[in-house]
Amino acid sequence: MSQPPEEILQILRKAKRVLIATHVFPDGDALGSQLALGFALESVGKEVFFYSEEAVTYILDFLPGSDRLVTELPKDANFDCAVSVDCGDRRRLGQCADQLLRTKPFIAIDHHAGHQPFGDITWVDEHRSSTGEMIYDLVRLLGCKISQDTAYCLYTAILTDTGSFKYESTTSHTLRVAADLLDYGVKPAEICGHIFDNYTKNRLQLLQAVLGSLALYADDRVAFISVSQDLMDSTGTIPADTELFINFPRSLRTVKVAVFLKETANNIVGVSMRAKGEVDVAEVARAFGGGGHRNAAGFKLANTSLSQLKERLLAELLPLV
Repeated sequence: MSQPPEEILQILRKAKRVLIATHVFPDGDALGSQLALGFALESVGKEVFFYSEEAVTYILDFLPGSDRLVTELPKDANFDCAVSVDCGDRRRLGQCADQLLRTKPFIAIDHHAGHQPFGDITWVDEHRSSTGEMIYDLVRLLGCKISQDTAYCLYTAILTDTGSFKYESTTSHTLRVAADLLDYGVKPAEICGHIFDNYTKNRLQLLQAVLGSLALYADDRVAFISVSQDLMDSTGTIPADTELFINFPRSLRTVKVAVFLKETANNIVGVSMRAKGEVDVAEVARAFGGGGHRNAAGFKLANTSLSQLKERLLAELLPLV
């Protein structure tokens, strides 16, 4: 595992006003890392601005500081530096990528394999379980205070990106960091309750319908589930309600690769893939313009249908299992 480059430490120590951004549709690792880094920098007197292309959904609005995210960049973008967390390439910064990258120096901190470099200085470590784990090491080296809110956000980041510490990216260092965070007042049961026990009735009805779409291939080694825009409309749900659904087909004993196809407006289909063992779904995602980790990856494709994309993915995945 690598440590933060000294240049990043020096920039953040000198900066007085810092912009922190993350990828579109932020997950627990993205939002938790963003907020935690900001809280830590504020503890040593920095002024921090949190930017997100979208408002936080109800899935993650329990995180302290989530109401501070602003969806429009300030007109006086007079920042000493900018930091992106958990963002694998510049496209993931969203529609304001060009404007964000005009802030100099721009620091990118990420743990995705296949990271496409952008910005001025990068710290990428694909051997880390999460960006949250990296942020923990960064704020310790900066000498920042770790408040209970900071620890809460970091624990959420690590918990969600390790699949509750069950993915192979979980290391002894990951667990030591998580244990340290408990000493700052984090209550694991409370965070798990917010993440895993927060279903609405509509969301549960959506899950029931999505599980009904389960299709198995290659002697049950490849599993597909899908959701259409019509189904979300009829159940009164939103894309955020599908969070964690991919874990259900992945949990099948025989499955090596699980795929979740999610139809959204404008003929766009989002794809989440999870794998076990040696299957590299990040390589498959990159073939469609996406990316991620070897066992967890995804992409979006326009001008296609659920059935068309399913056939294309089957052709890519069947030889791998």
